[in-house]
Amino acid sequence: MIKPEVRQIKLSAWRSRLLFGLLALGLIGLAGRAAYLQGMNHDFLQEKGESRYSRIVEMNADRGMITDRNGHILAISSPVASVYADPKVIDIKPEQLKQLAGLLEMDSTEINARISRENSRFVYLKRQVVPDIAEKIMKLKIKGIYFASESKRYYPESEFAAHVLGFTDINDEGQEGVERGWQDKLAGELGRRRVLKDNKGQIIEDVENIRAPKPGEDLVLSIDRRIQYRAHAELKEAVLANNAKAGSIVVLDAQTGEILALTNLPAYNPNRRSSITNERLRNRALIDTFEPGSTLKPFTVAIAMEIGKVNANTVLQTAPGMWQVGRKTIRDVSNKGELTVAQIIQQSSNVGTAKIALSLESQTMWEMFNRSGFGALTNSGFPGEASGILRPYNKWRPIEQATMSYGHGISTSLMQLARAYTIFASGGELKPISLLKQNMPVMGQRVISRDTAQAMNRMLEMATKPGGTAPLAQISGYRVAGKTGTAHKLIDGQYANKRYISTFVGYAPASNPRLIIAVMIDEPSAGKYFGGAVAAPVFSKVMSGALRILNIPPDAPANNVVTFTATPEMGDEG
Repeated sequence: MIKPEVRQIKLSAWRSRLLFGLLALGLIGLAGRAAYLQGMNHDFLQEKGESRYSRIVEMNADRGMITDRNGHILAISSPVASVYADPKVIDIKPEQLKQLAGLLEMDSTEINARISRENSRFVYLKRQVVPDIAEKIMKLKIKGIYFASESKRYYPESEFAAHVLGFTDINDEGQEGVERGWQDKLAGELGRRRVLKDNKGQIIEDVENIRAPKPGEDLVLSIDRRIQYRAHAELKEAVLANNAKAGSIVVLDAQTGEILALTNLPAYNPNRRSSITNERLRNRALIDTFEPGSTLKPFTVAIAMEIGKVNANTVLQTAPGMWQVGRKTIRDVSNKGELTVAQIIQQSSNVGTAKIALSLESQTMWEMFNRSGFGALTNSGFPGEASGILRPYNKWRPIEQATMSYGHGISTSLMQLARAYTIFASGGELKPISLLKQNMPVMGQRVISRDTAQAMNRMLEMATKPGGTAPLAQISGYRVAGKTGTAHKLIDGQYANKRYISTFVGYAPASNPRLIIAVMIDEPSAGKYFGGAVAAPVFSKVMSGALRILNIPPDAPANNVVTFTATPEMGDEG
């Protein structure tokens, strides 16, 4: 056999060296790149790698409790679970779907539609499920169904304190009342932690706590749950008995300005948020404004006494029960003839009050109203509080000054009106109001002298006795003082016929006032509408209960209530 000829090819030395050099350079480049990536750019690579499996998740902070002044819980958060699914991995049998729908109180087709979203890895099935239901769902062992820990707000007093507390939304953020006004303090701060997740998005390991959650602060309100309950119950009875559209009550501590009770009707249950309507949601005592009627007369008389225009015994002629001012006529319920200033307050004479008002400079009268807090926010802390309307004095016509003296042409909230009466109950000082419990003495702003305040106190006490407009405000064992108001409702700028706002503001014990209560009944339509007949009895019942709850000593004999016969003259059209 002939062997094939083998040819040997010899490479030039320079070519082999070149090839070796290129390979060496390549290896050096790779080594350099590796060193750069592993050393100088390590943090960047670490970040990119961790982004595939490392996540930072937020940790919920416990929301602060809300209690009344005596420590009774008014709002508290409880742990619940939210149920969610991963449509990419869920595996559910028809029987499991039926059971799941029953536990979640949902329709099977709705659940099926949610878990069939192909482009999603996360869908809520239901938020805030109670622990018992969550445990039953866990026992179904459905692949792709998971749970997230959350909290739900509960309100043990249901509707009784609804307008004070408000409520939170499903994300635990305050929406109304204290929950909204003090959101930052109650909510606390979310925590953050780093975790490792698998390719299905499930947490498989806690790596580190970046920031611990900071629990929200607990709030101690000035509210007294016992008085709050009594106020709500009596208001509800009065609204029903008078077939009224709505009603409100405010109870203040006359010495500290603390709000001991605040309630409105219609009300709502914050534990059943699906039933809340705008009509029930309104905190009428702070948001709604109205013409206060004759409850404003004491302020007009007080400034006239303060500057020496009149005193309690000054006599004014109110006959024949009407008085012409320009082209308008001011009227009383009846012809009262000659009245002292004290009797003008006692019998609530529009004519007498208007004559006093027109003896004053408009600026002087405006300054009294302004210093009494009308036309300005009370700074209660409630969201959406109304300031009311007090028009500039240089725009008042004589008839406007006259009617404003008895509460027409000015608007106020019930809270403003209650606060203004601290002037008479505290010896001439306007007290700041607070919804939080106060542990220190409260300083007020002096508006009138102590002598003038004491004189007004005696007049306002006369108004609650027979011969006055509010004998139904009397309380066994206690002297009371106060003023009625009855005003036509303003609707679209016009006074509505036979539609009234009935009010009463008073305080007790008159010898050393401790509590102020303001009552407003909106559109009573069961036959009675005067403040003395509709609102004063509510004051009497709430005040009587509150004085005894607080163990405030009586300042009158137990048989001090004087019987009387109701007459049209008890009416109050201002």
